[in-house]
Amino acid sequence: MATVVENTKERKTPLWLMSLIVTMPTFFAFLATSATNVALPHIAGSFGSTNDEAKWVVTSYMIANGIFLPLTGWLERKLGRLDFLKIFITLFTIGSIVCTLAPNLLVLILGRIIQGVGGGVLMPLSQSILLQEFPKNRKGDAMAIFIFAIMVSSIMGPTVGGLLVDYFSWQWIFVINIPIGIFSLIVIPLTVNDTAKQRKKEAVDFLGFTFLVLWLFSMQVVLDKGQQYGWFDCTWICWLSFFSLCCMLFFIVWELEVDEPIVNLRVFKDLNFFIGTILGVLVNIMVCVTIILLPQFYQGLMGYTASLTGLALASRVIACIMLLFIGKLCQMYDLRAIIAFGFLNLGLSIVLCTSLNMQISPTTIVLSNFLFGIGSVCALVPISALALGTLPKDKIADAAGVHSLSKCVTGSMFTSLAASFAIRYSQIHQTYLLKNMSVYNSVFNQHFTALKHFFMQNHATVTAMKQANVVLYKQLLVQAKLCAFADIYQYAALVTFLVIPLVFLLKLAPENK
Repeated sequence: MATVVENTKERKTPLWLMSLIVTMPTFFAFLATSATNVALPHIAGSFGSTNDEAKWVVTSYMIANGIFLPLTGWLERKLGRLDFLKIFITLFTIGSIVCTLAPNLLVLILGRIIQGVGGGVLMPLSQSILLQEFPKNRKGDAMAIFIFAIMVSSIMGPTVGGLLVDYFSWQWIFVINIPIGIFSLIVIPLTVNDTAKQRKKEAVDFLGFTFLVLWLFSMQVVLDKGQQYGWFDCTWICWLSFFSLCCMLFFIVWELEVDEPIVNLRVFKDLNFFIGTILGVLVNIMVCVTIILLPQFYQGLMGYTASLTGLALASRVIACIMLLFIGKLCQMYDLRAIIAFGFLNLGLSIVLCTSLNMQISPTTIVLSNFLFGIGSVCALVPISALALGTLPKDKIADAAGVHSLSKCVTGSMFTSLAASFAIRYSQIHQTYLLKNMSVYNSVFNQHFTALKHFFMQNHATVTAMKQANVVLYKQLLVQAKLCAFADIYQYAALVTFLVIPLVFLLKLAPENK
């Protein structure tokens, strides 16, 4: 064999401590990602930029993140686990420093790219480490710890970002990552075991990597700018979409045919991994769709502040208490039944969202988010355990990177599509609702007359009529948005319920039977 294992001294680090150390950088990487979204208006104002220009602060991170996600397995084999962790945590920390000290928007975007490169591999690598270090009968516990870090950081991000921006400045979103990065660099070598370094000389798959970069970059530009330029009504969006599709197809074919691919897509031959990735992607899509639309409802229609919006979503975090028991449940019950229960809760949560209105009670909001949190936990933990737990150990890092890339790509896609569909469906409903604003509609006439007489107390008749029309038209816009949200949630709930039979195509590993 051309592979040499570098023996390291066995460490007696407790699993709980190793898990905490490994997931801590991932937690703060996700926290910085979700917290940055609420700071974009402040960043744009700080540098005198437009909101569209400021969006590149998020887009640049996602592009760099997505490019390195599937390279996790290849990089770990080349560098060894410890060197891999130290290099990329260092990059993430340096990126945070650059973002903190950025004198203009271009330097900030450069810092975000460095952050994306460093943080992109932390999620699949920490997942891979936990799965490899935990015993087979405790895969559920490993995934519970990993998903707890991901879920809590993603949900807390907007709240933490809003508080930091309101009470300090947007730079603090990046400042908090610096001490965490330095601390991780000190303690990780003391708690995490190293792995083999591949010594065999091999040709680097530059062509595959090039087309991966071109595909993800062009796709992200289309997703980021599509709504602004009218999607396929714009010629350059059409050509760039075609270019992105060609790059994706070439990348997939090349990686399947080349002897030593930089991204091992052959892991999809494993049926459990293939089905588990589909299910994991669907859960991630539901998370992205709800997390982009619910804040629009809370803040745009209900008038919630950023802090109140975070509190409204906090019941999802409370539901993460379920993670304390999910490991035991995975040992006691059929994992497929737990996944099906999770999708059922997700579907019920989304069904509750279809009835959003301006008089919705806080109880309904809390219940919907609580059910969503329970469903996410019950679905994601056993999905990850079955999708990755049946693979050989030397394939887990590759599979984790591909699994994360699939979630990243679909998450970016449906985040943009959800926002676009909300706008387009709202415009459609405006067209239909506008027909009711007619003198031939008795209900409209009644409300219009009442508002006109109200405004005539302080204004002339003509002015009062204009004000009454404005008020009614604003109500129409609100109703159109609510109808658009309801349409999207109905489709999401339907898909969630329809995929439940797919769960039972998963095969249980021998220890889970």
